[in-house]
Amino acid sequence: MSSIDALDEEQIANRMKSSTNRFPVSDVGKVDSLGVKYLPGLRHGLGQLTLSDGTCYTGQFENGLFNGCGMLVFPDGSRYEGDFIQGKFQGAGVFSRFDGMKFEGEFKSGCVQGYGMLTFADGGPERGGGGRGGGRGGTSHEGLFERGQLVGREGCQGTVQRAQGAAAKARALSM
Repeated sequence: MSSIDALDEEQIANRMKSSTNRFPVSDVGKVDSLGVKYLPGLRHGLGQLTLSDGTCYTGQFENGLFNGCGMLVFPDGSRYEGDFIQGKFQGAGVFSRFDGMKFEGEFKSGCVQGYGMLTFADGGPERGGGGRGGGRGGTSHEGLFERGQLVGREGCQGTVQRAQGAAAKARALSM
C-alpha cells in the first residue's frame, strides 16, 4: 500500500516552486487568538495549489503545509479527501486509487493506520484473507490496520461514516 503514502514535505516544497494558486491565500506574518504565529511568505488559509507534476491540492493551508480539510488529486487519478496535519494524511479520510481500490478510515502520518474499510473494485486481491464481497463494489476488508496492513477484523461503520463525512467536506471546499 505504499501508493497511499502522502508526499513528504521536501517533495511538496520542491514542487511548489512552479505551482499556481487558484484562491487568494494570506502570506502575512500574524498571530492568531491561540498564539500561533503564521510565518510570512507561506500559504495560509483556503486555497488551491497545483504542483509541477499535475498533482492538485484544494483545501486549507497553515504555514505553507496542507493542514485541516482538503483534497489531493494525483495525475494518475488517485485522490485523497479528508483531514491533513502538517502536510500529511492525518485523521479521517478516503483514499481512492486509480484502479478502483478504496480505503475509508483513519490515517496517521500519511499512512493507513487505525480503523477502516479497504475495498477492491474487482473483488481481489484477497489481502488478509476472508474478505466479504458485494455491496460496496468488490471484496472488502474491515477492521484495524497498522502500517497499511489489516491486523484485526471488526466492524467499524462509525469510522467509515466519519471518513466519508470528512471526504464530503473536502469536496465541498473545491466547489
